Amino acid sequence: MIHETAIVEPGAKLGANVSVGPWAYIGDQVEIADGTQIGSHVVIKGPCKIGKNNRIFQFASVGEECQDKKYKGEPTRLEIGDNNVIRESVTIHRGTVQDDSLTKIGSGNLLMAYVHVAHDCIVGDNNILANNATLAGHVEVGNGAILGGFTGVHQFCKIGSFSFCGVGSVVVKDVLPYLMAAGQNAVPHGINSEGLRRRGYSATDISALKKAYKLIYRSGLTLENAKAELNELAKQHEPVKLITDFLAVSSRGIIR
Repeated sequence: MIHETAIVEPGAKLGANVSVGPWAYIGDQVEIADGTQIGSHVVIKGPCKIGKNNRIFQFASVGEECQDKKYKGEPTRLEIGDNNVIRESVTIHRGTVQDDSLTKIGSGNLLMAYVHVAHDCIVGDNNILANNATLAGHVEVGNGAILGGFTGVHQFCKIGSFSFCGVGSVVVKDVLPYLMAAGQNAVPHGINSEGLRRRGYSATDISALKKAYKLIYRSGLTLENAKAELNELAKQHEPVKLITDFLAVSSRGIIR
């Protein structure tokens, strides 16, 4: 399961049925759980913990120290969940002590070729980051979001769950859950209705989310005044609560 040309340092811990391809490098303080496949020429450095049944393709660099000039070699971490697909030449960096010393990726994500996940990013579950999508430091991505190819996300931005960013988007403020966004800089383009239908959201729920969108973007209300009406709408329609919770923690402001 481990190719004869691969280098696995003595401190690495590999679970059952982990395969490591030719000329791959697995460093000390790396833990890889059962069933994960490591392709040729992959470099994984620690401290790094990788879950079960992931596929990491050739030339990916996982767990390298970050590209932050403040980083001085402190012991920071990377954690990756289960069942992720990490394609060719993806780069994922460990965290910094200026945040929680942690970069974290959940489970079921697809990171297409040349995606970059910078230090201190937190990525949830079942997201798709298309080719060359780039997350700057401290970015948070919820669950079930899609970032189109060549999307760039500014540091400290939040990408809400089930949102969709079109190809080539430049995101410099937070993107609400369920939102479609596109442009340089990205602006809102309505609710991701088709994506929500595919995920089993009812027509009633989608209608409520469209109403929430209109309250925020088309009612003429200030955001603070819109929040009061959103809170009332969330009492009747549970999916809207994801928006109100997101607004409560948004620090950069939302795209307009």
